[in-house]
Amino acid sequence: MKIPFAANWHKKRGPAHGVAVFPTGEEGDESESGLVELLSECELLRSHADDAGVELDESVRSLEALDQLVPRWREDEDTLHWLGNDAGLYLGSVMVRHVSGASWVIWDNGQPVVRLESGRDIDVVEAGHEWAASGAPELSQFYAEAAES
Repeated sequence: MKIPFAANWHKKRGPAHGVAVFPTGEEGDESESGLVELLSECELLRSHADDAGVELDESVRSLEALDQLVPRWREDEDTLHWLGNDAGLYLGSVMVRHVSGASWVIWDNGQPVVRLESGRDIDVVEAGHEWAASGAPELSQFYAEAAES
């Protein structure tokens, strides 16, 4: 059955996977800083890192330290999913802080992505899920490739 409006309902991007953020209609520095703060919380990742003695200070070095963690979370599907979200958001936070011109952008479906100065959007949450599930690409490697673009 064809429903005319349904074809336009799903935009180019499907539903957000894992994390969705919807704007409140507020704009300006205060709203943007609140979004940056919200996306950098990553409580589960911070807890795992803390247990392993890794400090998450939003530095590129901390991404390298995360890549060295023993992936004990892969045995627990729920933890794997949420840790992947957190890893992606943390990666994005580091990119926004250290890559010139990088900023958070929310797609129409609520998916937070990092937009580089070149206009390229990077789905950091997807990268975080891949890292949590398989360890590849490494977060530090992913950061380095994005920083070069």
